[in-house]
Amino acid sequence: MCGRLQNQTAIVTGSSTGIGRAIAHRFAAEGADVVTNSRSEERANETAAEIEATGGNAVGVAADVTDYDAVRSLVEATVDSFGGVDIMVNNAGVTTVKPTEELTAEDWRRVIDVDLTGVFFGAQAAGEYMIEAETGGAILNISSIMGELGLHKRAPYCSAKGGVNNLTRTLAVEWAKHDIYVNALAPGFIKTEITDQTQEAADYTDEDIQKRTPLGEFGTLEEMAECALFLVSRNNYVTGEVLHADGGWSAYGWGYGDR
Repeated sequence: MCGRLQNQTAIVTGSSTGIGRAIAHRFAAEGADVVTNSRSEERANETAAEIEATGGNAVGVAADVTDYDAVRSLVEATVDSFGGVDIMVNNAGVTTVKPTEELTAEDWRRVIDVDLTGVFFGAQAAGEYMIEAETGGAILNISSIMGELGLHKRAPYCSAKGGVNNLTRTLAVEWAKHDIYVNALAPGFIKTEITDQTQEAADYTDEDIQKRTPLGEFGTLEEMAECALFLVSRNNYVTGEVLHADGGWSAYGWGYGDR
């Protein structure tokens, strides 16, 4: 690795599994000090220990991203541990799979609270620090192709991710004067727990996904980490962008059939 994030500190929420974990590992391999996060202290520490075992530098901090004060404490703990915050990745997310007419208020609020409000809390807390410290920085919000597309039985998730996309654009415009880059990564079908739930909701088999994707395969966690690295680099004139890393899924007008 070439150390593209040397001397930088990154927070990655929801980094005990999936895309968040892959991003945390990649950033550490690129030289960043990384704060890993989960609601569970044990799970946050597990990812940090993995990074340390491979020669990286990381600490785990437990925080519920739906808790305003806890998110601020997460940022404060990062500053205490590493002296600052250069990169904030708002990755923590959940979903629910249920027909819209059967959704309860609790179903709706749980997804919106984690997937949209949690992203706002993380971006705001990190942005406030970067503005006050006059350091600039990068904020990356993990969205989904479902922020632009509809999928049955996923009304809260699609709504939350659509909100994340426009929140990203708004913050990019507002904070550009502070040299804060704000972008979103919108993965397509990557093998994660949430993708498994999406396939269940839509009754898609792996073969269905592969046929529907122009590149003909699922994306990988490593590819998402590579996209994340590009979006936080701050050397590419890119801010306010929602990058669809979906193998061509959202560009495919025909929709189904053989490639």
